[in-house]
Amino acid sequence: MTREVWAMKQLNKPAVNQINPDKLMLSKWTAVVPQGKEKHFLLIRVKADEQSIVVTCVIEAVLTHREYEMDWQELKDNTRWLAGWL
Repeated sequence: MTREVWAMKQLNKPAVNQINPDKLMLSKWTAVVPQGKEKHFLLIRVKADEQSIVVTCVIEAVLTHREYEMDWQELKDNTRWLAGWL
């Protein structure tokens, strides 16, 4: 694959992260705008409702071990979160 083809594919990336809620556990995330040196996170818990539909998740900062509960859908926003540790 040439650089030009690769660059065009990068430009055509979707505006949101594609996430499978069944594979969230222990997934790795990078904050686009780190707060207080917290850039890398590990998703450590998933909370589901009575129908086993994922509602919220808990992420842990790798550096400080602080935990944050959030709506798992927020991870789809690629202006705030990137999948993996970058």
